Amino acid sequence: MLNIESSALVIIDIQDKLVQASKYGEEVAFNAAKLAKTANLLSIPTIITEQYPKGLGGTVSQIKDVIDSETYTVEKASFSAMAEEAFASKIKQLKDSNINQIFICGIETHICVLQTAHDLINEGFEVFVIKDACASRNKKEYKTGLELLKQYGAKISCVEIALFELLKTSKNPKFKEVQALIK
Repeated sequence: MLNIESSALVIIDIQDKLVQASKYGEEVAFNAAKLAKTANLLSIPTIITEQYPKGLGGTVSQIKDVIDSETYTVEKASFSAMAEEAFASKIKQLKDSNINQIFICGIETHICVLQTAHDLINEGFEVFVIKDACASRNKKEYKTGLELLKQYGAKISCVEIALFELLKTSKNPKFKEVQALIK
């Protein structure tokens, strides 16, 4: 189960052109924005990656509009963000501060999300893939990506489950603000 104190959010490549290329891109961006807003409200560290932003555009406005100045953004060329020194260094800092859970979402499920999650699992993290905040251009690749992620040891979840696991109780001081995101 996700815990505020030991979690970080990783948003993989939810960029303009990738969102447009996916049938579910807009829904994924909307759901990822809920995760980003919740992470912000609960002071959960967040890392955003952008694959070749010159060609694919930057992170979509739905997400940019809800993140805070503490959110760490990494430009990447590798499919696994862990192959990028800036990302790997930030992950090491998180691990050193007792973060051992990563909840991850993004585009494309079967490429960058898959490879990054696999490498995070190999680094000893408990990885939660938020499937309704992930997409691929093709449904077959999306499903295969999720199947492989499960085989690699990732836990497959969804936005609403993740939000309520983090809150734990309706007495959480941020409950009403987070609950408003899913209404």
